[in-house]
Amino acid sequence: MIIIKIAVVGCGKIGTSIIENLTSEGHDVTAVDINNDLVSSCVDLYDCMGVCGSGTDCDTLVECGAGSCNLFVAVTGSDEFNMLSCFMAKQLGAEHTIARIRNPEYNDKNLTFMRERLGLSMSLNPEMLAAGAIFDNLKLPGAVGIETFSRRRFEMIQLNIKEGSSLDGMSLINMRKSYKAKFLVCVVKRGEEVVVPDGNFVLKSGDRVAITASPYEIEKLLKLLDLTGKKAKNVMILGASRTAFYLAQMLLKSGNAVKVIDEDKQRLEEFCEHLPGIVAIEGDGAKQEVLLEEGIGNMDAFTSLTGIDEENILLSLFAMTQNVKKVVAKIDRDEFSSLAEKIGIESHVSPRKIVADIIVRYARGLENSMGNKMETLYKIMDGKAEVMEFRVTSESDVTGITLKDITLKKNILIAGIVRNRKTIIPTGDDSIQVGDMVIVLAAGVRINDITDIIK
Repeated sequence: MIIIKIAVVGCGKIGTSIIENLTSEGHDVTAVDINNDLVSSCVDLYDCMGVCGSGTDCDTLVECGAGSCNLFVAVTGSDEFNMLSCFMAKQLGAEHTIARIRNPEYNDKNLTFMRERLGLSMSLNPEMLAAGAIFDNLKLPGAVGIETFSRRRFEMIQLNIKEGSSLDGMSLINMRKSYKAKFLVCVVKRGEEVVVPDGNFVLKSGDRVAITASPYEIEKLLKLLDLTGKKAKNVMILGASRTAFYLAQMLLKSGNAVKVIDEDKQRLEEFCEHLPGIVAIEGDGAKQEVLLEEGIGNMDAFTSLTGIDEENILLSLFAMTQNVKKVVAKIDRDEFSSLAEKIGIESHVSPRKIVADIIVRYARGLENSMGNKMETLYKIMDGKAEVMEFRVTSESDVTGITLKDITLKKNILIAGIVRNRKTIIPTGDDSIQVGDMVIVLAAGVRINDITDIIK
């Protein structure tokens, strides 16, 4: 394993999550923040170094080793600070730089210009990424989670098997025979155990399963399972946050009716100015009578996007009591995520988790010297499994060989192949070719490169 030297400027929620994930991967991480208490907390909790100081101060940057970093990440609350910090680190010699940039005013054209001029390797917008994840969840009411690959040509959905479901007590072989769709059940979480199943595996109520297929086949399977549900036409959003802004923008473009509730009159006026067609309601959405008065019972979907996890959980539960068919909560803390699932909130999104997955994927890409680029990485099933997408760009030990002739490591599964825009659910007679996009599922195994799947 190649150890990557990384500096993370900003030890807030996002920064702490990045530091936690990178140190768990075994990298050499230095936490930087002007708040000494935050730095000390990171040093105490995680196996990292700490430097107290400003990410735009030359002495601080030299002390944290920015000039010799393989990866420099700036994720403070200020876009401009992050960009300047990355620019200075790059000038000192940092190899790769990533900045958190979340202001809607920095549109794609401006971002492209700034990335080129500042030498940024990547920019991250946690709120936009979270909005995209929520939008995807609203698109498939029957699924509790969705991950996308190859520019949405391939998807992985997660389903919970409920008591009385047609899948309860059914083997995977019989599932494939009973439902005429091209799909693959990749991983099953039963209690605290995560299993990469074979065809004889029998599903039970309480299981969470991850299934891969093309979007068309996913929708076909959900129809056959009677899990499509009513499309979310009318959506209520609680909290006029940045995430809410991006989500409302996406929903309006898709023809949805969107209602946003918040106490901040100025924020609502900004929403109305930039998002024509939105319904903005000034009021305390934490009060049930306000939600009832605004017709929560008539909504197809509800999402709570306040900055307080506990509030998002409680209000999501209330929405469920009003028979809202699709409820998605923003939950950042891991302990609250598991709690939410136990009390019935199946769909939830964490901006910090999304960003951490992207940074981990980027760091693993720096370790990879084989030429096969990791395009995507998602941690699923409470972090006990990972699904990755690789672009096969060079000849390797896995190309040109039928899959049945490749001995895979335990708990590794080739979940899908995209070749020339064609989606393939792989069988033993298929093979991996140069130029393919290959989706790999790994449970309890660390994968940096497509060749790591071989035993």
